[in-house]
Amino acid sequence: MKSAVEPLKARRIYLLLRDRIVTGELPPGARLPGEPALATEHAVSRVTVRRALDLLEKEGLVQRKPGSGTFVHDTRAVRPIVADLSNVLSHLIDMGRSTDVRLLSFGYVVPSEAIAASLGLQPGERVQRSVRVRLIDGEPFSYLTTHVPEWIGLTYSEAELAARPLLELIERSGVETDRATQAINATLAGPDAAAALDLEIGSPLLTLTRIVYEPSGRGVEHLHAQYRPDRYSFHMDLVRTGNDGERRWSPALGRPRSSDKSKTDKIKTEKSKSGEKPTRAARVIKQRS
Repeated sequence: MKSAVEPLKARRIYLLLRDRIVTGELPPGARLPGEPALATEHAVSRVTVRRALDLLEKEGLVQRKPGSGTFVHDTRAVRPIVADLSNVLSHLIDMGRSTDVRLLSFGYVVPSEAIAASLGLQPGERVQRSVRVRLIDGEPFSYLTTHVPEWIGLTYSEAELAARPLLELIERSGVETDRATQAINATLAGPDAAAALDLEIGSPLLTLTRIVYEPSGRGVEHLHAQYRPDRYSFHMDLVRTGNDGERRWSPALGRPRSSDKSKTDKIKTEKSKSGEKPTRAARVIKQRS
């Protein structure tokens, strides 16, 4: 019984330490408590602590230095992606252009009932199914499984999907996309996602299920995405709305994000001092916000 429990204890310690690292509580360069101290803190053996540190080291979150200790690895070189939930479709296309993709599988299958229903398909109708991994700065951050109606999938090739954003290919086929619904949850990495994202099986992941629609209301893409939480996060600006006594937080749709606004204001200030007009970059920031 003890041999079966120890790995679970090691994983619990790994998750606790990982959370402190990812949230910044343990910043890059910080020295972790020694094995004896961690063993005492968590009431486990040093062997169990060593297993937890092995998992952190394998994930690249810590670095062991013989004679010095275990230190938080500087992961700032891998820039995390922040998704703006208020601008879903343009973000999807922009992300496809700014990240690299690795196509793992491409084929045609009969989908599950749930996916068929989301795309408005009849029983037996096929979809184009693909599995991809997206990378930023050479590091994997998302594991994507997409289903697209067969009649759309036949308009692009496997090579094109490996090189261009899927939404761009869908719209190239003549389909207009105007809205999407999505649900965000959390899960643990299965064998396939863990291998693709360079994680241990059971590692925590963010998940997003998104359905993209054309104006008629017909679904044209079903996406199930799994993200490494240390390399991807979801962002939404909120504003206070409503009358006194009924005020609430609502999405700040159509308003500039604070970070983009500060960038634009800085560029405008610098240009006004020199007598120049705002650059195209400044105008683009304003238009995209």
